[in-house]
Amino acid sequence: MHEPESHPSPDGVNRRSLLAGVGGLLTAGGLLAPAVAAADPVARPEHDPRVEALLAKMTLAEKLGQLQLVGDEATARTALANGQLGGVFSVVGAAKLNALQRIAVEQTRLRIPLIFGLDVIHGYTTNFPIPLAQGASFDPAVAATDATVSAKEARRSGIHWTYAPMMDVTHEPRWGRIAEGYGEDPYLATKFAVAKVRGYQGDDYSSPDRLAACAKHFVAYGGAEGGRDYNTVDVSLQRLHNLYLPPFKASVEAGVATVMASFNTISGVPAHGNGYVLHDVLKGTYGFRGFVVSDYTGIEELILHGLAGDGADAAAAALPAGVDMEMVSTNYVRFGQRLLAERRITRDQLDDAVRRILLVKVRLGLFERPYVDESGEVKAPSPAALAASRQAAARCMVLLKNDGPVLPLAKTVGAVAVVGPLGAATYDLNGTWSGLGTGASTTPPVTVVDGIKAAAPGARVTYTPGCTVDGPDTSGFAAARDAARAADVTVVVVGETAAMSGEAAARSTIDLPGVQQGLVAAIKETGKPFVVVLVNGRPLTIPYLHDNAPAILEAWAPGVQGGHAVADVLFGAVNPGGKLPVSFPRAVGQIPIYYNHENTGRPADPANKYTSKYLDLESGPLYEFGHGLSYTTFSVENLRLSDTRLPARGGRIQVSARVTNTGGRAGDEVVQLYVRDPVATIVQPVRRLRGFQRVTLEAGASTTVSFTLTPEDVGFYDNSARFRVEPGKIEVYVGTSSAATLSASFTVV
Repeated sequence: MHEPESHPSPDGVNRRSLLAGVGGLLTAGGLLAPAVAAADPVARPEHDPRVEALLAKMTLAEKLGQLQLVGDEATARTALANGQLGGVFSVVGAAKLNALQRIAVEQTRLRIPLIFGLDVIHGYTTNFPIPLAQGASFDPAVAATDATVSAKEARRSGIHWTYAPMMDVTHEPRWGRIAEGYGEDPYLATKFAVAKVRGYQGDDYSSPDRLAACAKHFVAYGGAEGGRDYNTVDVSLQRLHNLYLPPFKASVEAGVATVMASFNTISGVPAHGNGYVLHDVLKGTYGFRGFVVSDYTGIEELILHGLAGDGADAAAAALPAGVDMEMVSTNYVRFGQRLLAERRITRDQLDDAVRRILLVKVRLGLFERPYVDESGEVKAPSPAALAASRQAAARCMVLLKNDGPVLPLAKTVGAVAVVGPLGAATYDLNGTWSGLGTGASTTPPVTVVDGIKAAAPGARVTYTPGCTVDGPDTSGFAAARDAARAADVTVVVVGETAAMSGEAAARSTIDLPGVQQGLVAAIKETGKPFVVVLVNGRPLTIPYLHDNAPAILEAWAPGVQGGHAVADVLFGAVNPGGKLPVSFPRAVGQIPIYYNHENTGRPADPANKYTSKYLDLESGPLYEFGHGLSYTTFSVENLRLSDTRLPARGGRIQVSARVTNTGGRAGDEVVQLYVRDPVATIVQPVRRLRGFQRVTLEAGASTTVSFTLTPEDVGFYDNSARFRVEPGKIEVYVGTSSAATLSASFTVV
C-alpha cells in the first residue's frame, strides 16, 4: 500500500490522519476505524521514457511550475518568464495561444509545452442544449454528438482540454448548477458522462479533433445544503458511494484524462484536502492514472473552510490528498520548497503529480505538435454543426401536458401570437456556460418567433413580450391579451434567463420569476387556445400552469438553433419523445423530492395523519422522473424474465417487454427498467433505474425491448464502503416513467 508520509503539523496534529477522517466509522468504543480494511494502492501512472527523462532533469522550481494553472495572458507571461507554468485556461484565440506556447517551447529551459483548457460545457462555437436538457433526451448519443462537435471546434482553435463533463448527481433544483449535469439519477448520469467523455476524447485524444476531458466535480457537489452553491455536504459513506460516485467510477473506467476536485466539504473535510475521496478512492480503488486539477482557487479556499491556517497549510493538505495541479492560486509554487524542507510533503508526492501532468501532455501529442494551425480556427458554426444542434434540441424537449390535444399546431394556421419575455430572446436560449469559443458570441440563437415564422410561412405571426422575465410591471398584459384575441393560437414563452441558472445562481424559490404566471393567466382569460413553452435551466414549480395551460412544452435552454427546434416540435415536424431527468416539485417546500428515495416506516398515506407527508400539499412530485408525453400513444406489456434466479456471482437475467405504438403517427418512447430490493441490510430506494432504451416506432408497430441485469445492478455499497450483493427477492418494474406498474420479480441466490 502506497501511503503519503505522515508528518505532524505545527500544532502536533497528524494531518494525514485528519484528512482521512471522512473514511472512518465510529466503533463501539468511540474511536475512528478505517472505512475499509485497507485502501488499494494508489495507481502509478504508466512509465514513459520521455517523462522520466524530463523528471530527472527538472529543478524543484520547474517541477512546482508544472503544477501551476493560470487564467489570463499577463499572469501566464510572468510565470513563463520564471519557467514556472504548466497550463493556461480561459484564453481563446489561436494566435494568442500559439504566442504563449511559443514562449514555453522556444524560450524555457526544458521546452515543456503548456496545456490550454477551457470550459467547453455544451459547445465551443456551436451551442447545444444545456446538459440537463441532454439528459432529458434519454439518448446518450446526444451528449456524444455535442462532445464530438465541440471537441473538433475547440481543438482546431488551440484548446486541448475541457472542464467537462459535469456529472454531479443532485436532488436539489434550487442549486443553479443542476443545469450543468444530468439530473437526479446516478445510472442516467453515468451513461451520459461516459458518452460525453468518449465524445470528447475518442480513441486517441492526441487527434486534432479531440480534447482531454475532465470529470467534475469530485465529489458530492450536488448535495450542497439548501441548494446554495459551494455549501456544505454532509453525506454517509453508503450514499456517497451509491449516489454520487458511480458516474466518476465509470468515467475513470472509460479513460477520462483528468478529474476536478469540488468546492464543497464532504462530511467535514473539503474535497481539495480530502485524502479519502481523492487518494484512497479515486487514485486507489478506482485506479485513476490521470491528474487531478483544483477548481478555481479551491486550494486557497481551504483556509476559509477552516482546514488550513494559511497558504502553506493549504498546499500541505492538498498535495498529499491528491490534488496535482493548482488553478489560479499559487500555494504550491510559493510554499512547495519550504514544505519539502519541513517534510510536510514528499518528493514522491511532488514527482507523482508532475508525472501525471506530463503524461497527459504526452498523450495530447503536445511535444510533437505544440502549435495549432491558425488558418483552421473555427470562428462560426458549420451548417453540419447547426443541424446537429437543432436535432439535439428537439430530441431533448419534453411534452409535459397536452390536453385537447392542442399540439401539434397545423402548419396552415392563419395567425399565431407569440407572447412572453423569452419569445424573442437570443442568448438566453443558450443557457448557462454557453460557448466561450471564438465566434460563439457573434452567432445568436434563433428566436422562437423566427422559428415559428420559418415553420409556418403562410401564417401571420406577431410578437408581444407582455412583461420582463423578472420585473413587476404588468402594463404589457393588455397588449398581450389583444394579440391573443386576434390570433388563432398563442404560444406563451416564459421561464428563466440564462443567468438564473448555473454557477452561483441558486434560487430560494423556483416559481416562474416576476409576473410571468400572471401573464399566462391573462392569456387564459381570452378563452383562446394557447400553449406554454418553458425556457429554463432547472425544474420549476408550476402547479398553476399544470392546472390552467392546455399544453406545456419543456424546451429547457435549447441552444443556438433553439427557435427552430421549438417550432419543429410545436408544428409536429418532430414528435417529442424526451423524458424528465429530474422530478418537478409541486412547491419549494417539498425539496428534496426525488423518485429514488428510501421508504420510511410510515410512507405517505392520505387517509392516515401520522404518515410522512405535508398537511397542505399533495404527496409526490408534480411530474415524476421519467415523465414525458408524445403526439401518439404507447403500451408496454408482456414483461418476461429469462430466469427467476440470479446467482450472486456471475449471474445474468434478461428482462424483455413488448412496446407498441397504439396511436396514429410515428413517435419515440423511452422504455425504462427499475429494480427494488425490498429487504436489505441497508435500506434501499423504492426504485432504482437500471436500464432505458429510446425506440422509434411507426403507427401500429411493435418491438421487443430487452435489458440485461447482473449482480452489479442489484448490489449496493454499505456503510463500510463495501459492495454487497445480498440474497433475496428483487422486484422489477418496466414502463414509461418511474411510476411504471408492469412488474415481475426474481431471487438473488
